[in-house]
Amino acid sequence: MEPVEIIEDGLLLRPWRATDAEAVHRACQDPDIQRWTTVPRPYLPEHASTFVTEVSGQDWANGTGAPFAVCDAATGEVLGSCGLVTIDTRLGSAEIGYWTAPWARGRGVTVRAARAVARWAFDTLKLRRLIWQAEVGNHASRLVALRTGFRIEGRLRLADPAPEGSADGWIGSLFPGEVPAVGTAGPAAAGTVQARRAAVFGRPQPTLFATAGATELRIRPMEERDLDAVVETCRDPDSIRWTTVPDPYERSDAEGFLDFVRNGWAAGTNACFVFADADDRYAGSIDLRLSPSDPLLADVGFMTAPAARGQGFMPAALAALCAWGFTTLGLARIEWRANVGNTASRRAAEKAGFTFEGTARAGVAHRGERTDAWVGALLAEDLT
Repeated sequence: MEPVEIIEDGLLLRPWRATDAEAVHRACQDPDIQRWTTVPRPYLPEHASTFVTEVSGQDWANGTGAPFAVCDAATGEVLGSCGLVTIDTRLGSAEIGYWTAPWARGRGVTVRAARAVARWAFDTLKLRRLIWQAEVGNHASRLVALRTGFRIEGRLRLADPAPEGSADGWIGSLFPGEVPAVGTAGPAAAGTVQARRAAVFGRPQPTLFATAGATELRIRPMEERDLDAVVETCRDPDSIRWTTVPDPYERSDAEGFLDFVRNGWAAGTNACFVFADADDRYAGSIDLRLSPSDPLLADVGFMTAPAARGQGFMPAALAALCAWGFTTLGLARIEWRANVGNTASRRAAEKAGFTFEGTARAGVAHRGERTDAWVGALLAEDLT
C-alpha cells in the first residue's frame, strides 16, 4: 500500500520521517503514553529511530497498517500519532490507535486526526468497520473514541494486559456514515455527561468532607488499612440481616471488595467511598452506582460500622456524596432502596434529603428470595 497524506481540519497527517525521531522519543517519555500504550519502557532514542525509519514503513509496504504522524498543517510540528494499527482486507476491518504528544493536549488534536483517518479508511480503502480498543480506565482514549463516533459496545479480556493495569479492555466499533462532519461537535461534546465522567474517573479518586455535629468526616477512597473494620462491620448481625454481604464474611471477601471498588472507579461504573471519623478511622462505606442505561441516574448503597452508629455520620456522608454526584457527574436523580423494615437505612436517607416514594413489591433480591423494598430518591433540584 502506498503511503498517503491527509490534510483536514488544521492537521497534516503524513507518513513518519527519520527527522521525527526526536519528537517521538520526547513524546514517549510521557507517563501517560507509557502507562496506556504498548511502547517499550524505558523508551530509548533507538526505539524512536527504529519506529520512524523501519517499522512504520514496513506497515505501509505490507499493507498491514497505516501509521500517520499527526502534524500542525501550518507549522509542520509533530503533535501526535494516529493510524490503523492492523488492517484485515478480507474482513474489510481495521483497528485504530493513537496518542497525543504532551505539548499538544487540550486542543482536540486526536479527535480531529481520528476522524480524518476514519474518513480516509472508509472512503479510500473502502473498509466496512473500524475497531477501537483501550484498557479499562483509559478514559482519555475512550472520550476520543466517543467524539470520533465510535459506539462503545462492551468489555473483553485483554490478550496482553499491562502488569500494573486492568486485565479487561473496552471495545467499540465505527461504521461508514457514522463519522461526524468536520467542525461539528459530534457525540460526547464538551460539557456532556461523557466528557464529565472522562475527566472525573480519569483522575485519582478524590476525598470529600462532611460535618456531623462536631465531627468532621473524611469521605475518601477505601484502603487496605480499612479491611479489618470492613470485616467486623460485615459480620455484624444487622449488616447480615439487611444487606447481601456474604455470610460468613471472611477477610478474602473484604479483599475482593477492595478490588471491586478500585476496578469500579477505573471503569467509571461506580464511586465507592469509606467515611472516616476525626481520627481517620473507618466508620462506614457508601457506594454511588451509576446506571448503565441512563447516564443521569445512579443509586446508593451504604452501611455503618457498629461503633459509629447513632452519631449522624451516615446522613452527613450520604448528603455530601450525593451533592458531589449532582455537581461533578451531572446526575439528575439518585435512588435509594432498602428492604421493607430497614428503618435505620430509611432514617438516614430521609435525613440526607431523600423523598420516600413508596414500596416496590418484590423489588430486590435478598439471599435467594425476592422481597419488598422501600424506594426513595433525591433530585438535583432538591439541593437548590
